[in-house]
Amino acid sequence: MSIPQIEVNRKQVNLKKVLVIAVIFILVATNIVALIGYFSAKQELAKARQEVIRQQVNVKVLNFTNLFIAKVLKAENEVSFEDRLKLENSVRDLNDPELLSQWNKFVDSKTPEDAQKEVKNLLEMLVKKISY
Repeated sequence: MSIPQIEVNRKQVNLKKVLVIAVIFILVATNIVALIGYFSAKQELAKARQEVIRQQVNVKVLNFTNLFIAKVLKAENEVSFEDRLKLENSVRDLNDPELLSQWNKFVDSKTPEDAQKEVKNLLEMLVKKISY
């Protein structure tokens, strides 16, 4: 083997090392970019899930509010047992202890004045739940 051929072999080996190092660097950089994208997408997915849950709660609150207005506020006569049961199940379906407590205050009202006061409190609470 002559000296020029050894130098060519060394240059080829050095070139191969540089190429291997460059490929490794590109792979590492690609993995880092992919991880950043993954964590960003994960955060966005968590936000989207929270928004879906919030919207589902809003729909339930609106459904209860509509039912309450139709069966209680617009009632010409006493609210029927079936309607009271629907209202009770609907408010329990909200899984909100604060709303359930306010509902019970309304239901347990002794005088028409107390009932009116508790209806106002209930409607105010329902609107606040939706607006958040």
